[in-house]
Amino acid sequence: MNKAHEIDYKIFGEELQCVEIELDPQETVLAEPGSLMYLTQDIEMHTIFGDGTNQNAGFLGKLFTAGKRLLTGENLFMTAYTNQGNQKRQVMFAAPYPGKVIPLDLTQFGGRVICQKDSFLASARGISVGIEFQKKLGVGLFGGEGFIMQKLEGDGMAFVHAGGHVIRRELQWGEKLRIDTGCLVGFAGDVTYDIEFVGGIKNSLFGGEGLFFATLSGPGTVWLQSLPFSRLAGRIVAAGGFNGQKEEGSVLGGLGKLIDGR
Repeated sequence: MNKAHEIDYKIFGEELQCVEIELDPQETVLAEPGSLMYLTQDIEMHTIFGDGTNQNAGFLGKLFTAGKRLLTGENLFMTAYTNQGNQKRQVMFAAPYPGKVIPLDLTQFGGRVICQKDSFLASARGISVGIEFQKKLGVGLFGGEGFIMQKLEGDGMAFVHAGGHVIRRELQWGEKLRIDTGCLVGFAGDVTYDIEFVGGIKNSLFGGEGLFFATLSGPGTVWLQSLPFSRLAGRIVAAGGFNGQKEEGSVLGGLGKLIDGR
């Protein structure tokens, strides 16, 4: 694997963050289409298949790399931004919805981080953005992220985004964390990911948290988000009356409206 470009960065904002990346001459950063805010002079952009890590493999190799990105919900193409000048230049990218931008120095996590689909924002050239299959049937069906997650590999910087506030937890050997499946952003490669039945009829039907928890076992680093995009979108749709004013968290949503006069 080629060594990733060494890039500097600054993160701006609180509730809706963006990241400014500073490029030395001939350095390149890759980003998702549609995430650009601005670029300064001498920064040239061009569209490539996939993440650019398999560019010498011929057309079929590039197509295969790009095709894997479709499975994780990403665009078939990525945009490369290269500083063609002789001075430091900047390019800025924004997260697509309210939340945080998480900088990941992959060298600190064994060169590998697994994250939810659609979370990738940008990375230094040389970082591989691939797919991670969940080998257990139960995890794929009920884990909230499906059978396929994103896999970031390399020895440089990558940036992912998450909804709401982000919590970073360091799990020790044997330590186990149970979370709502939608609140998982990502985890370092050594963390074990599984699912666990919530248990109890009342908990399952009326608890509002679904039938399963995601379970993460240490050692390793875990990132959690307080506002999954699916939860945010569900609230917006419910408030707008586009789904019959369905309430979240209880099978008694309609009856509850009659009781409180709505």
